[in-house]
Amino acid sequence: MSENIAKKDQSASCPKVAILLCTYNGQHFLNAQLDSFSAQTHSSWQVYASDDGSTDTTLQILKERQQKWPDQALEILSGPARGFAANFLSLTCNTDIVADYYAYSDQDDIWDADKLERALGFLQSVPADIPALYCSRSRLVNTENNEIGLSPLFNKKPGFANALMQNIGSGNTMVFNNAARALLVEAGENLPITIHDWWAYILITGCGGLVHYDSHPSIRYRQHQHNLIGMNSSFAARFKRILMLWQGHFKTWNDQHISALRVLDHRLTPENRQIIDNLIEARQKKMISRLVLIKRCGFYRQTFLGNLGLIFSAIFNKV
Repeated sequence: MSENIAKKDQSASCPKVAILLCTYNGQHFLNAQLDSFSAQTHSSWQVYASDDGSTDTTLQILKERQQKWPDQALEILSGPARGFAANFLSLTCNTDIVADYYAYSDQDDIWDADKLERALGFLQSVPADIPALYCSRSRLVNTENNEIGLSPLFNKKPGFANALMQNIGSGNTMVFNNAARALLVEAGENLPITIHDWWAYILITGCGGLVHYDSHPSIRYRQHQHNLIGMNSSFAARFKRILMLWQGHFKTWNDQHISALRVLDHRLTPENRQIIDNLIEARQKKMISRLVLIKRCGFYRQTFLGNLGLIFSAIFNKV
């Protein structure tokens, strides 16, 4: 009996983190990422690797690591083969995966040793019934793991009015609790969304959850030509994002998010449900009425240039 009590106490003091790792032809960098898991100061974790049909040695690397690590430290799954967002959502909504917290992971980054410890420092301060999400800034590194800069520093408070307009949390830095995971599971995995981490930010803030953006970097975010999504840290990259607003990509993404949010309309806070209703109405109005409604929603992006692009997008009905 005393041994069982000891195990229970240890579990309470060291909550389990499920690392949701998506892989696809990641042979060049995968070992470095797996090594960074082993180096975590928070030692209670289990990796669930969903491979989306790799044709290189990725699966071999995973199987070798599975043999090297203790029993059940790594489970290998087959992805849906519908792109990275669908792969991450398939892991998120897999109810066979049970933990206290969940961390998204790309295959080609390197986690700082205290990444999970820092994330849990915030998440454990939040009551268990409140959806909570941790994300952070990143160190940008090149193919050889040499530092080349930092991701943008966001100073404005996270919130739903920001989430609908931009994503401040890279998925490779995200860790979330069971209440947040429950929302994502209820929304489902077969959603018409393009970017899984943006969806997490929108859904959790929309339903009254808490998001903490850590200005201290927690990972080394590798920038290379095979990245499915790179960090928009340079002026040129940010300008490209603003251009995408003008070209209508942003409006398409908003269509997707609004449609997905309607599945959990009953979970949205009354204030955030009103924001969505105002956005839908504004998109159907002429310019002046549209600008008034959008102003009423309180939408904002994190930078001056981003907010300028948002104003022009609203004028020309590109939101």
